[in-house]
Amino acid sequence: MKLVLTSATALALIASSHAFSTPLNKSITRIGSSSLTPSRHHSTIASYSSSSSSSLKAQHTQQDIDILYQRRPRPPYIPNHIPDPDYVRIFDTTLRDGEQSPGATLTSNEKLEIARMLAKLGVDIIEAGFPIASPDDFAAVKQIADVVGNEVFEDGYAPVICGLSRANEKDIQCAWDAVKGAKYPRVHTFIATSKIHMETKLNKTPDQVVEIAVKAVKFARSLGCNDVEFSPEDAGRSDPEFLYRILSEVIEAGATTLNIPDTTGWNMPWEFGGLIEKLRANVKGAENVIFSTHCQNDLGLATANSLAGALNGARQLECTINGIGERAGNASLEEVCMALALKGDEQFQGGPGTGKLYTAINPVHISPTSKLVSEYTGMACQPHKAIVGANAFKHESGIHQDGMIKNKSTYEIMTPESIGLMRGDSQSGAGIVLGKHSGRNAVGTRLRELGYDLDVDKLNAVFARFKEVAEKKKGGLEDEDLEALVTDQAGLTNELWKVTGLQVATGMSGIPTATVKMLGPDGVERYVAATGTGPVDAVYKAIDQIVGVSVKLEDYSMKSVTEGIEALACTRVVMSPVEGGPNDNNPLISKDRKFSGSGSDTDIVIASARAYTSALNKLLTWTMRRQSENGSKEDNGNVGDALPVAGSPPSVVSSR
Repeated sequence: MKLVLTSATALALIASSHAFSTPLNKSITRIGSSSLTPSRHHSTIASYSSSSSSSLKAQHTQQDIDILYQRRPRPPYIPNHIPDPDYVRIFDTTLRDGEQSPGATLTSNEKLEIARMLAKLGVDIIEAGFPIASPDDFAAVKQIADVVGNEVFEDGYAPVICGLSRANEKDIQCAWDAVKGAKYPRVHTFIATSKIHMETKLNKTPDQVVEIAVKAVKFARSLGCNDVEFSPEDAGRSDPEFLYRILSEVIEAGATTLNIPDTTGWNMPWEFGGLIEKLRANVKGAENVIFSTHCQNDLGLATANSLAGALNGARQLECTINGIGERAGNASLEEVCMALALKGDEQFQGGPGTGKLYTAINPVHISPTSKLVSEYTGMACQPHKAIVGANAFKHESGIHQDGMIKNKSTYEIMTPESIGLMRGDSQSGAGIVLGKHSGRNAVGTRLRELGYDLDVDKLNAVFARFKEVAEKKKGGLEDEDLEALVTDQAGLTNELWKVTGLQVATGMSGIPTATVKMLGPDGVERYVAATGTGPVDAVYKAIDQIVGVSVKLEDYSMKSVTEGIEALACTRVVMSPVEGGPNDNNPLISKDRKFSGSGSDTDIVIASARAYTSALNKLLTWTMRRQSENGSKEDNGNVGDALPVAGSPPSVVSSR
């Protein structure tokens, strides 16, 4: 069996690193970049296998990743015609409309770097800016046209570089001067066509607007520009009859692409799709141009409206990385492109061609491009943003995690690897975020992956502690946190004493005081208040009084397990018994022996208390074992029955 590697299939081969029964280099025939009619098998993009064979994963992973980075075939570029009617051009306006987002100003070098990334991503057209806006904008657009517009890839691809202009000669001349150095230059001119815009903003009659539009297109063509895009601004609220008229006349004047903007995000998907269909049916010369969409996201429908446009014959979709742009933003490039990659061959029948739509976007560059744009614009994506949000491929619900562990296709319709997010073995290879909603299966699975094969009792103890910490730590626990909890519980196998309550008071003007409540081996809960040189010292003195074993703190260390204000603190203490206390009554306690303990918590005082108690429990357990080995029947009143230090009356708060 041979699979054909095309723009639709190759990006998804990593969807299952073990989905093939024969080596990839034998099962795939590559199509050259000149192919115009690639076969499309979108279903493989979501292909997952429930198999967990690590050897099979290793066999294919690198080959699959190499395939992901191969460029996608596309038809040759002709301004007013696409040889394959199923091909959809992607017009990126991140550097123009996206930069109009408040606070998203970019430097010329940042624009150049983003433009290069967009070319690597494979967008057909880069709208590099609004050259007339300022000398800096002109210089940035010209630099992108001269540099990125002439960087030809191995497959012959170079992006079209477009400059925006209003419908007047000065703007158009400026735009042309900025982009004409590119291999494929384009001028994009526009004028408003809705009644409210013409009357209140332009103060023009419909006849005057038509005249201005026609003159603008003709002037652009007269400069030697053979690729002219025209937009009737606010088309979504314009009179369709007027649109038929003005669009017919600009086609006759030489426009090659007609962009239909839903400038205010007003339209419903079926409404906007119907508009595209009516324009294609009623505009004279419609068969000689490319219809395009430009949808704003004021009602959250920009992506849906763009796809509705494609369903009804639009073959250029305008969008931005991360959906940034004026007000609520634009159609999101990653959403539009992945929707076409997943559903393009089955949900778009009815327009021109076979209805099996595809793009030449290489999705493996989506995640890096998204991060670059976020970093340079300072506009972070919301965590739940589709495709590129931090949580897009993460799972915290216990039910979801259980499904992901068994078969990733239960809750993911695409792989993170297909958009350049190489998850690898992190988060159990399934985007599992260990948080307060996680179940025992998810925690146990991740511990086994980290090399901890715990028995049921130990796993239950770690899981119980995990739940306590997860309630307080936002964002879930990292692997390092989980390992710290395992260490934290390691000394609690024979847990004689347990801290059940702790409160400290400290400050610059007061004496550090700690009130500690502990549950002893006799089931009695005791509390003591003590003072010290600091809050941790006060806690340790209170614990000493309750447990009744005097010790010397040999070493105390603390480290942050991960970064951030909510990171777990991991504390380690080393102690040894000392003379002059209750230990003198027990000759079995070696004064030369040292005991260590570890404790973890988001609160450093609690972590310190847990570590200290862990070490004390080891000391007491070791002593009891020695007593048993020596056949000692002596009850010294201090170890085993959890009475307080001799001479100090017990403080019992509750009996269980």
